[in-house]
Amino acid sequence: MVQRPLGNHHDGPDTLLVTSDTTQTEPVRKATANETEELRKLITRAQVVLWDFDGPICHLFAQHPAAGVADEFAKWLASRGLRGLVTDSERDTLDPQVLLRAVDRRHPKSDLVAELEERLTTEELRATRTALPTAYADVLIQTWRAGGARMAVTTNNSPRAVRAYLDVRGLTPCFAPHVYGRTQDLHRLKPDPHCLNRALTAMGAAPAAALMIGDSLSDLEAADHARVPFLGYARNERKAKLLAEAGADHVVDSLEPLLEIVQRHAVPGSPTSPSAGPN
Repeated sequence: MVQRPLGNHHDGPDTLLVTSDTTQTEPVRKATANETEELRKLITRAQVVLWDFDGPICHLFAQHPAAGVADEFAKWLASRGLRGLVTDSERDTLDPQVLLRAVDRRHPKSDLVAELEERLTTEELRATRTALPTAYADVLIQTWRAGGARMAVTTNNSPRAVRAYLDVRGLTPCFAPHVYGRTQDLHRLKPDPHCLNRALTAMGAAPAAALMIGDSLSDLEAADHARVPFLGYARNERKAKLLAEAGADHVVDSLEPLLEIVQRHAVPGSPTSPSAGPN
């Protein structure tokens, strides 16, 4: 596992600032030469990079907690006499996507599911206004794209929310039109590889030429199903341990080492050449 301290670099419009996502509370273990070389090979082989959204690119619900959204969903269902549609354990996850998928399993493709999904999209759009960019994400995406890699977002979040965030950060040109997010077919959300396969097909890319960057077990499983190499991003030790125990061979706690590798292979003279990196 490659572990590096999170930095406090901010690139792009000053509407969103890196704060809580740059806190390092655990002892930092220096990566071995072999780990660094393995990471270099993984990065430099990737012609197409498939990014999960909430985690590797930003902390979407940093200031608009997902737990509060889930609680409102549960209350809304109860107010309609539908409390029994979700179990106590599903409510206790405090994850609105868990509640949405639970309702969809019991009433697939219903008006109720469509309304709940639209409510979640609205909350995600609201959350983009105060989302915290993941440290080094903006400049890494820009540098990697300038170096020739193609980018796509493959996420369980609404594509409308993703595009809203990318627009604010000035990152839309790095991805457009390749944003593949939640659709009405909720059973196709990750860990189903549907969004990854959509991206690969649209970009004409072989799975072995791609790299998935994700922070959850569902990301890892989707990448495995799609036969796409996987790089885990874990902002804390708990997530790092979960990914490693599930079989992730490569996990980083900062995007900084990726940026350092990509900068060394950037297009000479490009606007995001090594000189544009964090101090």
